[in-house]
Amino acid sequence: MTKPCAVIAGIGHALPTTIVTNDDLAARLDTTDEWIRTRSGIRQRHIATPDVGTADLAVEAGAHALKSASVDAVDLVILATSTPDRPCPATAPAVMSRLGLGRVPAFDMDAVCSGFLYGLATSVAMLTSGQFGTVLLIAADTFSRLIDNDDRATAFLFGDGAGAVVLRRGEQDEPGAVLGVSIGSDGSQEDLITVVDRQSHFTMQGQAVYRQAVVSMADSASRAMADVGWTVDDVDWFVGHQANQRILDAVANRVGIAPDRAISNVAHVGNTAAASIPLALSEAASAGRLRAGDRVVLSAFGGGATWGAATLTWPRLD
Repeated sequence: MTKPCAVIAGIGHALPTTIVTNDDLAARLDTTDEWIRTRSGIRQRHIATPDVGTADLAVEAGAHALKSASVDAVDLVILATSTPDRPCPATAPAVMSRLGLGRVPAFDMDAVCSGFLYGLATSVAMLTSGQFGTVLLIAADTFSRLIDNDDRATAFLFGDGAGAVVLRRGEQDEPGAVLGVSIGSDGSQEDLITVVDRQSHFTMQGQAVYRQAVVSMADSASRAMADVGWTVDDVDWFVGHQANQRILDAVANRVGIAPDRAISNVAHVGNTAAASIPLALSEAASAGRLRAGDRVVLSAFGGGATWGAATLTWPRLD
């Protein structure tokens, strides 16, 4: 018998309906579509209207994931977010209740753009311990509400969205098995990406973040592959945190992943923070790009500084 592990059983995502294009931004900022695309690869982003909260997106993505997994109950709900609807109480219990999941444990987790991988590591630990049999892991952020809309340097970067997976206890030889997850942080780099308080806006040391993101994502991805005995040739797909296209290209190049094996959706959704990896996975699955048994590497970098990587095989989903 193989070692018990967490297995992905379902996936889903949600995006707000309001779309803001680069031309929309150029109409009020000193910028152009070409300037934004050249620096980020972003063409548009989905923005939550005032009546749509992080919980709303999380509920929609979670519902899709539950349907994908053909389940209507789980043992635990984890919500990875840096933008809860309010400081207290946590958003996860409300999401759990709105999904009709009863009174199971539910909590928020904040690791900024590495949040999904931190949530994945926690889910794996919970499942392999035997304490829980199923986990609904949702990553949702409405980062557009933290952005200074008059800041030409950051106003174009972020969009809002959510992605979710259902995980169950299983075996390593099953399609969908999460083979390994590693996470890390360095608090000495806390000033790279900050939002000081609820009244302040997102700030970022762009060049330093670029350098650290490329190195951290590439190195953690390479270590994750080595931990499970994979070479670059064994990897079918690389899915990095969708910060911007330049970072994704640089990370793939540093790892040795061919561009046609690096999944990207940043052009039409922007940087969706913690939601970016599961959202990209869900869209790729819906498009038929991911097939059961494909070997996938995930990697992310976020404020904190935080980072992480994971290796998995893609599940067989209906």
